[in-house]
Amino acid sequence: MNYIGHMARFILISLIFCLTLLPSYSALKGGVNYGIPIDYSKLNQAELESKADKFYYSALKSKTLTDDMTSALNMYTMLKNAFPENIIYSLRLGKLYDVLGKDRYAKGNYYFAMNVDKKRPEPYYYLGDYYYTREQYRKALKMYLKASDKGYSAHSQTQQKINIIYKKLGEKNNTK
Repeated sequence: MNYIGHMARFILISLIFCLTLLPSYSALKGGVNYGIPIDYSKLNQAELESKADKFYYSALKSKTLTDDMTSALNMYTMLKNAFPENIIYSLRLGKLYDVLGKDRYAKGNYYFAMNVDKKRPEPYYYLGDYYYTREQYRKALKMYLKASDKGYSAHSQTQQKINIIYKKLGEKNNTK
């Protein structure tokens, strides 16, 4: 093959390379978002929340991925996206993912709720439960103590779990 034939082959391969790889590279680098935007302004929050709550309590009883669990996850995700300042939606998502064993999603939702409102005790309590069920008692204790400091000091379940953890760790409870 002569020089012109090699050049033609090189140009053809280069052209194919550019046409196939560059659009995906530019989409990644350019931040092209192919997601479908959702208009949440027409969402009836009270109605959706009521339905989501019904599915949530039913899903917690089954502790497996059921239609109720899927419905609750979908509805709370919509509610969280539409009303991110309401931490209850993130906490419920966290609990559902915790039940399913999706640790990353569970913790992600608990931390999201913490970042929305650092003064509320609920995210710390739920994250304490997350660690407690995994027998990560030091992390659980840290979260329960934060929940107690942020308003759950009279919450009997928080105090009970703090006492249980101190006993498990063989330490004395100095918080009384």
